[in-house]
Amino acid sequence: MLERRSIPIRPMKPATGGLGFFRFGKVGERVILTNDAGQWHTLTPDDFRAFVEGNMPPEHPQWAALTQKCFVRRPGDVVETAERIRDRYGFLGRGPHLHVIVTTLRCNQGCGYCHASRLPMDRHDADMDVATARTVVERVLDTPNPNIVIEFQGGEPTAAFDVIQASVEHARAKKKPHQKIVFSLITNFTSMDEDKANWLIDNEVLVCTSLDGPEALHNANRAWTGGGSAQASVLSWISWFNKAYIARGKDPDLWHVDALMTTTRATLSQWKAVVDLYVGLGIRTIHFRPLNPYGFAEKSWNKIGYTMDEFLETYAKVLDYVIALNRDGISIQEGTAATFLQKLLTPHDPNYVDIRSPCGAGTGQVAWMHDGSVYPCDEARMLAATGDSTFRLGDVNEMSMADVLMHPTVKSMALASTLDSLPMCSDCWAKPFCGVCPIHTWRNEKDLFGQRPKSSMCHRFYKTLEMLVERMDHDPDGSTLRVFHRWTLRREQVQHPEDACA
Repeated sequence: MLERRSIPIRPMKPATGGLGFFRFGKVGERVILTNDAGQWHTLTPDDFRAFVEGNMPPEHPQWAALTQKCFVRRPGDVVETAERIRDRYGFLGRGPHLHVIVTTLRCNQGCGYCHASRLPMDRHDADMDVATARTVVERVLDTPNPNIVIEFQGGEPTAAFDVIQASVEHARAKKKPHQKIVFSLITNFTSMDEDKANWLIDNEVLVCTSLDGPEALHNANRAWTGGGSAQASVLSWISWFNKAYIARGKDPDLWHVDALMTTTRATLSQWKAVVDLYVGLGIRTIHFRPLNPYGFAEKSWNKIGYTMDEFLETYAKVLDYVIALNRDGISIQEGTAATFLQKLLTPHDPNYVDIRSPCGAGTGQVAWMHDGSVYPCDEARMLAATGDSTFRLGDVNEMSMADVLMHPTVKSMALASTLDSLPMCSDCWAKPFCGVCPIHTWRNEKDLFGQRPKSSMCHRFYKTLEMLVERMDHDPDGSTLRVFHRWTLRREQVQHPEDACA
């Protein structure tokens, strides 16, 4: 049997109706069927053969589920399926919701995997000026999407705190009545002080930091040029903010410090200690993320890198451990899994810009650089930091939001990331739940479309989906499925920019 296939509508025996369109593939010892409405079902190979050959009777134990999920055609199925597909692709035409504003390239950490440019703290010429920040905000507010996330990044964004303040104040003053803005800050905490912290809380700016694990691991990954323990500073400020939120009566489901971690080679042997640290700090989500092949990570790959298979082997251990913790009553979720599970277990697409079709470059997010340069996504500006400005769209002072949306580069990236038209994606069972990144493809293959067998990102997403389906298939007491459903409910109920900063 082929690994990945699709089957068009075909007749069945008159007593059983006809087959609806679906894709199929092997997951473990079972066959998975999926359709464009995001429905999926697994069968034994024998049941699958009986189904496609028209030999599965309506009284078969699997028949009702296959019918309910539109793998068997019924009157009205076209309307029902169309409505579900419309809901899942509701992000199309809404415009960018995530806007990354790079306030400065200055940073006082020397991360071995840094994806962005970093300059010494005395290089104030690398700061965005306030006038540019206000222009950026005005462009952001011209997006057709009423729900906006403005995410401040760097360098270390708080090194240019006046830019953050000016941006937030200008956005509040200029926003239209129908617009809802969420402000988010990605900080390493090394430039934080109580005046800044209190301003962030008073102005409802959510805070996300980087935490790679135990002290020795974190400090090795994220050396602090100012001296001292970078990890100790992170832990201190996580505690400070979380206590301040409680003291001010903030909802702890929304108001807490989230953290991001990046997996280096040293992490592979310390994964459990990393998870235990997150649990001990009460952090609700751990994003067990691989290295990206941008910036300094490329130069230090021989020291900190690994193969995707090595990462996935460790990721599987992390996933199983986090599931076990949940069974024991500890509330924590793995971020990538939770995103895929919302696609697998709910009618809605979470609009996570890196895992959707087409990708969010220019249509779901925009990156605004300190010098006014405009990029369709965060990855594009990371690529530019390595000297490749292929995806630069222009300058904020010379472009309208309409210019961004209609830019030929944005159109090309949308075409290159629409899975329906990509070889090996169009007939892959994972297609309804997956996505590709043209920047990643360009970086590795110098080809916007690329070839799926060469894509480590494709391999990662496919195997992650496979892991999730297998764990739901081998779940005799339903405990794993209950855990997974809780993760999707939390993501639906708590709209936190961890989605953006993941």
